[in-house]
Amino acid sequence: MNAQNPEAGRQFARAGRARAIGSGWLAAIFARGFRHVLDRIDQGLVTGSIEVRVPDGSRRVLGGRAPGPAADVDLRSWTALARLARSGSVGWYEAWARGEWSSADPVPLFELFMRNRAGLGNAGRARGLFRRLVSLQHRLRRNDRSGARRNIEFHYDLGNDFYALWLDRSMTYSSARFAEPILPGETLEAAQARKIADMLDRLALKPGDRLIEIGSGWGGLAEAAARDHGALVTGITLSPSQKRYAEQRVAGSGLADRVDFELVDYRDATGQYDALASVEMVEAVGHEYWEDYLAAIYRLLKPGGRAAIQYILIADDVFEGYAASADFIQTYIFPGGMLLSESRFRAIAERLGFQWRDRESFGLHYAETLKRWRENFEAVAAAGRLPAGFDQRFIDLWRYYLMYCEGGFRGQGIDVAQVTLVKPQ
Repeated sequence: MNAQNPEAGRQFARAGRARAIGSGWLAAIFARGFRHVLDRIDQGLVTGSIEVRVPDGSRRVLGGRAPGPAADVDLRSWTALARLARSGSVGWYEAWARGEWSSADPVPLFELFMRNRAGLGNAGRARGLFRRLVSLQHRLRRNDRSGARRNIEFHYDLGNDFYALWLDRSMTYSSARFAEPILPGETLEAAQARKIADMLDRLALKPGDRLIEIGSGWGGLAEAAARDHGALVTGITLSPSQKRYAEQRVAGSGLADRVDFELVDYRDATGQYDALASVEMVEAVGHEYWEDYLAAIYRLLKPGGRAAIQYILIADDVFEGYAASADFIQTYIFPGGMLLSESRFRAIAERLGFQWRDRESFGLHYAETLKRWRENFEAVAAAGRLPAGFDQRFIDLWRYYLMYCEGGFRGQGIDVAQVTLVKPQ
């Protein structure tokens, strides 16, 4: 890894320490039962199909009982199935990175696995000793005050220049909301502007209202709230690089007297606000801190205040298995991350006294957002425009991450939603 970009190297190296333990000798043991793994996948596919080319060159179709995603897999080594059987999505990524399997388009494969999650059970989850080890490693990355800052810097301090190359011009790193039906003619920037407008509309802001944003990113929502609604905005973040960018942004827009950014944990934020916004930040909190997060929102809002939250959720039917281990995303991309169980999160909010209002979901919009990001990322990587130090391993990791997430949203086992929380008068 090029030393000119140490963050890229540190991200891959730190994630690598959490990778599957054991390879060749363990794989040899598991590989003896590879046909049972294929049989199990075949039995679990209620919809869709996978055409598999196995290492001896023969082909086998798994599933095919009902319409659904049609995926293809070139299984170049039985070791890939051993990795999948032992360490779930982490092992399946590692097998892909090693060239042990490939696909013309992995997105339908990830969609198919998510759509068939009930039939497949824990086929994509780590098991045995590896499950215990990655679960322990994930717990060590919990989002207490020091851990939260470290985990955020792991992902976001790869550099503003890196993200600016493939996000839209608004530098918005969360799901857009497209007009429906979703059409290729609408730009990602326009769809992101719609998402921000929808969030702010939930807050019924008046000129002079005080708004706090938890997880202010690169400042797009804060800028829009001050510019379009006359709000006085405080944005809080744990990313020094994002804070610098956001400050330069509002200064360039002539809004520095209406917007300020603080490097502070949500648990330590102070003041009383008319409104609060938080866009896809709660996924970085961890389920053991959901109550702390919601209690902080309740404390920061004035009586009658409104909070607009955008969050990523995972279906309750797989939450227990998901929460019991660490998947590819948590191991390589977002340490300490945890998607919401909406039912559990809502129960905490209502127990604290919030009214849960106007919930809307739009998961296929996230799938489209990820597709656009991936197209941008691929174009930048192909043109050699990534900052120095982002080598091919890193490029492949992020390509896989964007495909993996897109497939998950298309498979409807994960979703994105907005909700308004109202604090009683």
